[in-house]
Amino acid sequence: MNRLRKQVEFIVEIDKLKKILRKSYLTDGSRFENDAEHSWYFAVIAAILAEHAADEIDVNRVMKMALIHDIVEIDAGDVIMYDETARLKQAEKEEKAAARIFGLLPPGQAGEYEALWREFEKGETPDARYARAMDRFSAIILNYATKGRAWREHGIEMSQVKRLNRDVIEGAAPALWSLVEEMIDETFG
Repeated sequence: MNRLRKQVEFIVEIDKLKKILRKSYLTDGSRFENDAEHSWYFAVIAAILAEHAADEIDVNRVMKMALIHDIVEIDAGDVIMYDETARLKQAEKEEKAAARIFGLLPPGQAGEYEALWREFEKGETPDARYARAMDRFSAIILNYATKGRAWREHGIEMSQVKRLNRDVIEGAAPALWSLVEEMIDETFG
C-alpha cells in the first residue's frame, strides 16, 4: 500500500503541470498553452512522425520522455528557449525540482523516471535526440499556426529560430527540417 500511496502522491503533484503556462499560443491563438497540453501534444507528434526519425527509436520511450520532460517546471517554471541567459539559470532550478518531484515516487520508479528525464535533457541517445526535436517542432507548429504571434511578442527573430532549432531537428529528423525551414520562412515572410 505504501508504494501505491507514493505513486498516487506523485500523480496528484503532477496535476500542477496544468497550471504552468508556456510562451506559445494554442493554434487558434485564444490563450497560452499549458505544460500538460504541451506534453500531450509533443507525445502525439512524436508517435505520428516516428517514421521520419534519422535513427531507430523506441517510440514508447520517446513518448514517456514527452510526458515527463517538463514535470520539473512545476517548481522551476517555464523559460522561453530563446532567452539563453535565463536558460542557463534554469538548469540548477530544474535539478532541484527533479530530485524533489521524482523523489515522490517509490525508489525504483523514482530512479527510472529521473534517469529518463536526464536522458532527455542530455540529448545524447537516439531516443532523446528525436524527443528533443519533436519538442522543438511542437512549438514551431504553434507559432506557424498563429503566424508567429508568440515569436513577435517576445522579439524573436527568424535567425534565432533557425539557429536554435536547425541542428536539433535536422540531426534527429532530417526530412522534417526542410519543411520546418519553409514554415519558419512563411511565418516571418
